[in-house]
Amino acid sequence: MQNAKSRLVLVVLWLVGAFAVSSLRADDLPRPTGDVILSVTGNISRTNAPMRADFDRGMLLALGEQSFTTSHSWADKPTTFTGVPVARLLDAVGAQGTKIRAGAVNSYSVELDVAELRRYPVLLAMKADGVELQLRDRGPLWIVYPRDSFRELRDESNNFKWIWQLRSLELR
Repeated sequence: MQNAKSRLVLVVLWLVGAFAVSSLRADDLPRPTGDVILSVTGNISRTNAPMRADFDRGMLLALGEQSFTTSHSWADKPTTFTGVPVARLLDAVGAQGTKIRAGAVNSYSVELDVAELRRYPVLLAMKADGVELQLRDRGPLWIVYPRDSFRELRDESNNFKWIWQLRSLELR
């Protein structure tokens, strides 16, 4: 009987240890070393802070940049946007769910469809026409859609999705 209890204790200790090690997986996200400009919460599997994934500019850039040129309602001519594809960010945090609540610095928020963000090369723009976006000019992050490349994105009713001064994403 004593031997069975000892084995049970060892099994429980092993399981606790295995769980602790799995929570420190090598694939967890690195921690930001600069100012956090984006926090991702909700239904994600990879984090670097309690119940969230925080990103500084360098961490976002490490995901890889892309660019596209498109017209939009806030300029008289097409703009070349450079930034991180939203789909790449979603992959980096192990995103699950079908909706995202995107929140801005000024408390504006909008619900976006995850499938749409994966279907189109939507960017977390960090630059416009080669100039780094600042808070005063819709930065440091602006969700932008390649509307000139896809007829269905040209409708002005989609403008609410172009959330600037982005600060947070909550996966639902």
